[in-house]
Amino acid sequence: MRQEIVIRNNITLKGNGSQTIVFAPGFGCDQSVWKYMTHAFEDDYQLVLFDYVGSGKSDLQAYDMNKYQTLAGYAQDVLDVCSALDLKDTIFVGHSVGSMIGMLASLRHPEYFSHLIMIGPSPCYLNDPPDYYGGFEKEQLLGLIDMMEKNYIGWATVFAETVMNNPNRPELKQELEERFCSTDPIIARQFAEAAFFADNRKDLQNVTVPSLILQCSEDVIASSEVGKYIHQHLPNSTLEQMRATGHCPHMSHPDETVRLIRHYLKNASV
Repeated sequence: MRQEIVIRNNITLKGNGSQTIVFAPGFGCDQSVWKYMTHAFEDDYQLVLFDYVGSGKSDLQAYDMNKYQTLAGYAQDVLDVCSALDLKDTIFVGHSVGSMIGMLASLRHPEYFSHLIMIGPSPCYLNDPPDYYGGFEKEQLLGLIDMMEKNYIGWATVFAETVMNNPNRPELKQELEERFCSTDPIIARQFAEAAFFADNRKDLQNVTVPSLILQCSEDVIASSEVGKYIHQHLPNSTLEQMRATGHCPHMSHPDETVRLIRHYLKNASV
């Protein structure tokens, strides 16, 4: 079973420490997005990197349309990885929807996790006035899904630029675009629907694992208001406002991302 999961999720192990950090990518990405910052943790931690089924170099034959209709299927991937490697009290670092996937996993098996580190998280992307503004109207998200279906390459170009939001770093936008384009369009569209139409606001209050929220500046995917909402509703959470702009600080501003994570873990006595 262990070897099946290792192959299915393309698990990579690095580092030398006794404490483990699991890195979970966001929508449309694979484990390679962490390459700009993993070296900063290798001397002190064991690092676990993986791909969700359907992304990167995972086993595409294992993709199940029913399982991955919701984020629960992706949370099961995380739990399978933890179980296969016999992990306990793991530091979980998730980007974007990867943050919510890790949170859902922690609700089912909190013993696997010591801390959740959420980079650009959002529990709900849809506006729900007057009390919540996720940043998007339903018509906007439906339009995004429709564009994925009709012109996937065009969608990848536009969405990569929007997500990265670092016009002075065109190579990063190109890198993200290539990752989107390397994913099967049907799988990508189903993941998008699972991510962008999820509503995990009510789950926040039930989380028992201490959490760090890294909120980016000028992030059109997860606004500052969303970060504040999570902090207000997530018990035992810490909110850090980053100078980094865009939605992918682990790529565009890895030094700041590493510094804030290290500072949090040091103060948390991990």
